[in-house]
Amino acid sequence: MRTATRLRLLPIGAACAALAMVLAGPQAAADNAGATQPHNRPHAVKSSTTASTGHIRSSAVGGPPGNPDGGVDDPTAADNEYFAARSAPGIVAPGAYGAAWQQIQSMPHYGPTWKSVTTAAYNSDDPLYRDYDSNSSGGAGNVTGRMTGMAADNAGHIYAGGANGGVWRSSTGGGQWTPISEALPAASTGDLELDASGRLWYATGEANTASDTFTGSGVYVLSHPVHGTFSTHDRVGGTELQSTSIRKIRFIGGTVYAATTRGLYSHPLSDLHGAWKLEFAPNPTYLPGGSQATDPAAPYKNIVNDVTADPTDPSKLIAAIGWRSGDTYNGFYTKSGGTWTRITTSLGDLPTAAANVGAVTFARSVDGSKFYAINQDPTKISSAQSTLGGVYVSNGTPFGPWSLIADSPKLEASGSAETGATYNPGVQAWYNQFLQVDPTDPNHVYMGLEEVYESHDAGATWNTVGPYWNFTYPCWSIDPTKQTGTCSPTTHSDQHAVAIGSMGGKAYVVVGNDGGVYKRPVAGVLDSGGHAADWQSLNDGTIDTLQYYSVGVGADPSGKGVAVSGGLQDNGQSILRSGPAVMGSNFGGDGGDTLVDPANGCNIAQEYTNENMWVTNDCGQNVSTDPSTSTEYNVPPNDGVNGTARFTAPFTADIKNPNTWVAGGQHVAVQTKGFAIRATSDWTDVYDLGTGHLSSAVASSGGKIYAAWCGGGCNSVGFSRGIAVGNADGTGWHQLTLPTDGTSLPNRYLSSIAIDPSDANHVYVAVSGFSRKWTEGPGADFGHIFESHDGGTTWKDISANLPDVPADSIQILPHGGIALATDLGVFYEGAHSSCWSILGNGLPTNATLQLQLGPDGNLYAATHGRGIWKIRVPSGGQNQQ
Repeated sequence: MRTATRLRLLPIGAACAALAMVLAGPQAAADNAGATQPHNRPHAVKSSTTASTGHIRSSAVGGPPGNPDGGVDDPTAADNEYFAARSAPGIVAPGAYGAAWQQIQSMPHYGPTWKSVTTAAYNSDDPLYRDYDSNSSGGAGNVTGRMTGMAADNAGHIYAGGANGGVWRSSTGGGQWTPISEALPAASTGDLELDASGRLWYATGEANTASDTFTGSGVYVLSHPVHGTFSTHDRVGGTELQSTSIRKIRFIGGTVYAATTRGLYSHPLSDLHGAWKLEFAPNPTYLPGGSQATDPAAPYKNIVNDVTADPTDPSKLIAAIGWRSGDTYNGFYTKSGGTWTRITTSLGDLPTAAANVGAVTFARSVDGSKFYAINQDPTKISSAQSTLGGVYVSNGTPFGPWSLIADSPKLEASGSAETGATYNPGVQAWYNQFLQVDPTDPNHVYMGLEEVYESHDAGATWNTVGPYWNFTYPCWSIDPTKQTGTCSPTTHSDQHAVAIGSMGGKAYVVVGNDGGVYKRPVAGVLDSGGHAADWQSLNDGTIDTLQYYSVGVGADPSGKGVAVSGGLQDNGQSILRSGPAVMGSNFGGDGGDTLVDPANGCNIAQEYTNENMWVTNDCGQNVSTDPSTSTEYNVPPNDGVNGTARFTAPFTADIKNPNTWVAGGQHVAVQTKGFAIRATSDWTDVYDLGTGHLSSAVASSGGKIYAAWCGGGCNSVGFSRGIAVGNADGTGWHQLTLPTDGTSLPNRYLSSIAIDPSDANHVYVAVSGFSRKWTEGPGADFGHIFESHDGGTTWKDISANLPDVPADSIQILPHGGIALATDLGVFYEGAHSSCWSILGNGLPTNATLQLQLGPDGNLYAATHGRGIWKIRVPSGGQNQQ
């Protein structure tokens, strides 16, 4: 791995060169001292055999009528969407994001303050958007982005940690949320826990190994969480837990343990200033600095999922260790005499063979009389039915014997909405897990997989108190006057975190999932179907952790303001119009790329996944109970039908001929009907990028098309990239000759293309990943934005003083200048400047995946964890120096 400590500087203007030299100092210091690391993507997300975090529309797979989603997505495409784009063509060294964040702290700002757009509640059951292919009437109600950490006290304070949205506090028993971690460089949550003294522990770095997870910057402790906010001074220990993910924080005796993707760490609770101690890593040579650290398998070799101890002797630890897809080191380990060994003797029903131990979660009762565990079985990971090994209980000790108390068939029989038609409970058990024992009753336990389950008799019987949705139940109705029909409201699917708290002596359980935060009384009631009748969504709009992939803006047909749409992780597509006080959901499942008619915001094209596109001409307002009269049209190109496109595949409209659309999969496809498109047959494949080549970005102006692509699986092994250029009528297509050694355009993932409206030969390309300073791979080279004046024959690096961080989206501004969205914010270069500034003020530190101009003179930013934001378009003047 390269160890250069200074940015490579280009021959730029003197002022910008001076600024870049100044910025190189903090980065060099970060290299040597280990600066705090924000938002590092985990390496432990890549898998070719596991499901992604979204759900398939039934109309695309022939599922049960009335189900807008159901089943699992293609995992490889989803993982490549994030992991590969940011690591190709090699392995990224720890500290890359931290060095970029450190540099950004010294950069100037240009422009006004960003304003949050998505401050209204997002009602996934909004009756304005009733449709068989939306989320409406499923019962989840108000939603926000994925929650991966929950904590609660007995005075009405609830703390929620977003997957990439930071920590939020409610002092009212839920709702009226306030962000309390804005000053930290990491917004990704691994775990939230309150210790015995009431301190709030924030473990950064989501460890759910999903397709869009971020690593973190360590562990922080807030001594007075009721009123305080986190700062960088609250970090525990040194830099030991930077650039890793933390699945669990556990307090055992006088020690806190962190189960991370790089081993098990410990720290004394009495003094938080010393370094974290590496307790155990089963394969230490694969850790950073080890002899095998650059091995492609290194990120998967030291994953610790959880740890617990014998209640009578805290020194007797048992750790659940292993990669979800299976490895020879997977299993349960115990510490004896200072040495860790794997348990090979019987633990009862709980398996000990490496092949059968995957992601594991422990829970113990307050009195120590009961231990519970969930185990995901790697041998089932390729099954479309369930990956759940089982749920187990042990009396008084985690060393067993453990008894099986639930498996997938038993949970299905407990009232699950997972009918078995396409999958069964635990289909994503590697991703969805939580366990919580009632502090007052060791036999009362809550368990989360895709759904929420409850047992009052230590697992002998279960109820599905939080079913996946209401669509499969007889009480379901999409009649807009009945909201969710006669069904009880439920939680969003995909459970990750849980806590029990109380207010005014009334105890409640709060759960965090892909739709945010939900609450019900611990002494709750069930309806006639055995489901909870008392769930309450706490996603009131004051908490915005929505994870957008895209944003589109058009004039509202009402004549007032604009309609703002965006595709979301597992929350379909949102639409916010100028009149309603809430956002609605007009498309279901996972939302991908988005195209909105600037002149009419009710003309919307939305990608589900893998180029499976849908169109509406009335904002998706369909109140019919007859699917044949739907006003949403499924119009995928051929690659969207065949699945030969990336998880979030690019599509766009020609900037001069808006009825000409271009979509990119293995083929470049064109249609010329605009929003009047009605069928796949309206698309024409005009160019084949080649077998194994999938488009990563497309742009079109006046019929001239640029299509960037990646190959070799779009990952680090055999990675390749290129740009094809041609015309919408199918003529003139050719591949640009790009160097493979990175001498002009790096051999990294090409994430965005923008064409100058006045000259189709003047084009910009954004480059993801990190420079060869951090990436060990052929042709990684330097730079994140490149410019060509000759149609891509030659390229110039105009990155100048940009931080070395993945670039995601380019927007050419109408009055001159360029906006560039990255994993750490949005940057601006003026029309007469060669120097970059931070665009505006107030945008949360977050990955901004797409920029779009609105017809109202605002630039809109889709962040993946903090919703949609807008800023007045800069005038195009010189950057501030």
